[in-house]
Amino acid sequence: MVQLPGFIDPHVHMREPGATHKEDWYSGTAAALAGGVTMVLAMPNTQPPITDAESLNLALEAARQKAVCDYAQYLGATPENASIAAELAPQTAGLKMYLDHTYGPLRLADMTDWMAHLAHWPYEMPLAVHAEGRTLAAVILLAAFFERPLHLCHVSRREEILIIRAAKERGLKVTCEVTPHHLFLSEEDIPALGQGRAEVRPALASPRDRQALWDNLDVIDCFATDHAPHTLAEKDGNTPPPGFPGLETALPLLLTAVAEGRLTLEDVIRRYYVNPQRIFRLPAQPETWVEVDSESTWEIRGENLLTRAGWTPFEGWRVRGRVMRVVLRGTEVYRDGKVLAVPGFGRNVRANAM
Repeated sequence: MVQLPGFIDPHVHMREPGATHKEDWYSGTAAALAGGVTMVLAMPNTQPPITDAESLNLALEAARQKAVCDYAQYLGATPENASIAAELAPQTAGLKMYLDHTYGPLRLADMTDWMAHLAHWPYEMPLAVHAEGRTLAAVILLAAFFERPLHLCHVSRREEILIIRAAKERGLKVTCEVTPHHLFLSEEDIPALGQGRAEVRPALASPRDRQALWDNLDVIDCFATDHAPHTLAEKDGNTPPPGFPGLETALPLLLTAVAEGRLTLEDVIRRYYVNPQRIFRLPAQPETWVEVDSESTWEIRGENLLTRAGWTPFEGWRVRGRVMRVVLRGTEVYRDGKVLAVPGFGRNVRANAM
């Protein structure tokens, strides 16, 4: 048995408010505990999106009643809310700017809107962006104009990781994350998964892109799941929404890579705990740890997962390393596949700012 820190996932979708048939704050945070994650940062593209005080309070109240691990909630940037967002900043996980591939009012198509948020958002608070390809290069440049830190979400392509490397080498204040599905899957897996179930943003990339992530691991600051649950009925429908569940499969996939010599345990701890805590300015969780049976090998099955999605793109994969027990703030919250924490045990880690 190996004792590890409680991991931090800086990129999850809880689907509450608005789509609790595929996840809510209880089922999502229960899945987090099953994956060895004791703190999650939730994305704002809910229904309604989290863009002002009213919608922020709506999400946080649901979390207060239901969450079983600790959490914070992102605010979403819109073309109109730069000033409002800045006022709410201390109560949030950070600001999320969607510059590519999203729906509704959260898409920032005009670069002057980017500039408004870069100018108004408090320097000490995290600013995360969904940006791909040339958009990624453009927002790095604009952030440099404002001399402010920028976190780049779910990097997936060779050109992107090489741009980030160049930015870091020039001293720009850039950090980035990569998902397990972009590390372990590629477009070659799409036929086996099926077109609908393979839909994700950013899309699964080429094997060359995937290898570039491994080759530039030193540039990658964080592992983040981008846990984005949808039901099988939705994924197998005529207009499959993009996204994979990932909270329960990330750690075993990473630990399997450790067993294969592709990563070290220190690599995992640094990118799934130490760096997220530092980059997102998160408080320590005292008396918190995860016990893992590092010798246990098992087969991933969607039907055994706690997420309401009920499926996984890693169906049938044999992995090594099973979460056996989780202790959060001195309380045993998970053991042998069962969540022991009562709904509402999770804490809002930004609550002191409210």
